[in-house]
Amino acid sequence: MERSYSSAPLAVEAAAAVTAAPLSAVSWGAVLAGAAGAASLSLVLAFLGVGLGMSSISPWAGSGASAEALGVGSILWITLTQIAAAAVGGYLAGRLRTRWRSTHGDEVFFRDTAHGFLAWSVATLATAALFVSAIGGIAGAGLKAGGAALGGAAGAMGGAATAMAADATNGTDPTRDYLLDTLFRPGAAAPAAVPMDGSTAAAPDSGAMRRNGEAARIFANAARNGALSAEDTRHLGQLIAERTGLSAAEGEQRVRDAYAAWEKTKASAKEAADKARKAAAYAALWLFIALLGGAFFASYFATWGGRRRDVVD
Repeated sequence: MERSYSSAPLAVEAAAAVTAAPLSAVSWGAVLAGAAGAASLSLVLAFLGVGLGMSSISPWAGSGASAEALGVGSILWITLTQIAAAAVGGYLAGRLRTRWRSTHGDEVFFRDTAHGFLAWSVATLATAALFVSAIGGIAGAGLKAGGAALGGAAGAMGGAATAMAADATNGTDPTRDYLLDTLFRPGAAAPAAVPMDGSTAAAPDSGAMRRNGEAARIFANAARNGALSAEDTRHLGQLIAERTGLSAAEGEQRVRDAYAAWEKTKASAKEAADKARKAAAYAALWLFIALLGGAFFASYFATWGGRRRDVVD
């Protein structure tokens, strides 16, 4: 008598083996889907922010938003963009991930949080790479066009570059040079210069360049030392008196006024540079806060999406 064997136990064992097979703790498909959604929404909101910002500025004085308003608006928009895009990406990553039926609730919560954080990380890196690539492409095209233009005008630019290098070496300052020119303007009571040949054309002043150069060196030395000495003030005052017909005291007063105006200009430039430095520092800090907020909201909304997925299943 033959003995029959049933195939049911083998099927049960195979099903049990499949059920017991460990699932990956990371659903990379869900992570990439959430990252793609976050990056796309971030790009769309970025273009919207640029459009709104460009529509609120104007080249006319008294029109459009102020620089402070634009700075605050840009910071708020970047923060809103990060939060909205990260929340959508995290929710997608949590909602689309594979369900872990035999996993403890605390472990599910941790994995959902990790999915949201990974989706935010991938989206942030992709967005940064996109912007860097775009900026690099624009800069490369500009450099290529600039190189072609420079190559065609190399001879003409050679002399200008040499002159600019000489100006940089001599410490040329347009504001300072203008103030030095005002030092030697003739006074109201100064006699008019009469040409030697009786013509009406003004005779060239052979000592003007020497006086201006000496005054420029005196001002440069005062800038290095932090103050204009009394001796230099008296000497420049005498030169001005000889050239303009003013008294020595009036010439010295011109020197002091010109040096004070130059110091005020330098102080204004330093203040503008300090404001730019502070603005850059504040922008970096707010960008850090915006990115940190994006990571938090992506992780939180991933747990929410994971719970919704488990309820639906």
